[in-house]
Amino acid sequence: MEAFSFSFSSDADTDTDTQKPLPPPCVQVSFDEPSSVGFGLSNSTNDLDTSDPIVITDSLTLYKGRVSTYDVFGLGNSDLLPGKYEGGLKLWEGSLDLVKILYSLITQPSPSPSLSLKGMRVLEIGCGHALPSILAALQGASLVHFQDFNAEVLRCLTIPNVKRNLSKELPELGFFAGDWSEVHKLLLCADNENQNEDGGYDLILMAETVYDISSLNSLYHLIKKCLKKGGGAVYMAGKKYYFGVGGGTRQFIRLVQEDGMMETCMISEVTDGASNVREVWKLSYK
Repeated sequence: MEAFSFSFSSDADTDTDTQKPLPPPCVQVSFDEPSSVGFGLSNSTNDLDTSDPIVITDSLTLYKGRVSTYDVFGLGNSDLLPGKYEGGLKLWEGSLDLVKILYSLITQPSPSPSLSLKGMRVLEIGCGHALPSILAALQGASLVHFQDFNAEVLRCLTIPNVKRNLSKELPELGFFAGDWSEVHKLLLCADNENQNEDGGYDLILMAETVYDISSLNSLYHLIKKCLKKGGGAVYMAGKKYYFGVGGGTRQFIRLVQEDGMMETCMISEVTDGASNVREVWKLSYK
């Protein structure tokens, strides 16, 4: 089985004692804000379309745009530059794993589906191409928020990808960039005094967000701030272990279990040889 590791930009400082640069400010990005990169995403059959079809099942095909780190950030072939770029332009395997699991739960035959997204408020953390949250919108979610570290990723990839896949009536949409330690200030929060006890998101989706062991605490704190206390759930996809950066699904699940506030359940393990072992987990308050 092929081992997975990150590709780092040659611009990155390899001195582990050097602190990461300060994260960019948290901002909301407008759905109508033009992209600085023209890569031909279109929802019109009359225009050039350089998006690629992703066949999930015989009954579901989604699309992903093509954009490079050089086009957006001026970087070479890099998956990660800590503090500047966190991999949002790449379509990771876990994103497809999560889409497949969600769709199977939604379309599960009688007696009843295991999951319904109709009317749900959904947040995708570290969205990138945003295929899981696009699926949520297609399946009737009433509100979908997209979060990524970089505003450039939202402008140049996420928003064009949403427009390509969602050509019909849209739910309420929001796009938010920022570091996990601060971005909750722009999102729905379950513990906000100005919201009722049902505040926060019904569903939080995230794929390949647990790669960096140093960021797991801030990720978990963000989830606890934003997940609806009564009946909310998190679906997380990722690799069991990330070589080179130290994180992984098991490290994150251990953190959650030690905190003791949430139940954890692994619902899928993927050993297809495309990478090291991948998993999909569900988290919910006890």
